Amino acid sequence: MSLPHAILTALLEKPSSGLELTRRFDRSIGYFWSATHQQIYRELGKLEADGLIRALPSEQPARGQKKAYEVLPAGRAELARWTAASQDPRPHRDPLLLRLRAAAVVGTEGLEADLRRHLELHERQLAEYEEIEKRDFPPGRDGTEDRLRHLVLRAGIDLETFWTGWLRHALEDFAELPDEAT
Repeated sequence: MSLPHAILTALLEKPSSGLELTRRFDRSIGYFWSATHQQIYRELGKLEADGLIRALPSEQPARGQKKAYEVLPAGRAELARWTAASQDPRPHRDPLLLRLRAAAVVGTEGLEADLRRHLELHERQLAEYEEIEKRDFPPGRDGTEDRLRHLVLRAGIDLETFWTGWLRHALEDFAELPDEAT
């Protein structure tokens, strides 16, 4: 996925200003595709220059006024092209896994505490996703848009479920390591 396509998706869902987009990224899209405020504003400029979005006309003077953007037909076509294109999965890169591998040769100092910290963070994220699921996807919301959005959320729930299970297992294994490993 790429940031321009995430922004086009968000703007097709609802025309927004840069500030509104950054807030939406912080609340929803950012769960699976993060971007800084600077990256979003920079990408809005590129998308506008490429003729994929436009700033909506403002009734007030531009100075200090938030510009709201909407997707143009060329932007919708680009998003449709990208959505239909095949992409291979990317390898997962996680510094924690690399640190565990490195611990095999340099020792495990500090890792158990960090595994516990990661477990706590993943448990919190899982609880947040489950709360969003209860709130936003009650039984009977089965329109196409709702089902596709729910699939994205389910991916987050399933990933957090995986990580909490894996971290619990890792901590059990850690407890069984001989003293010279720690």
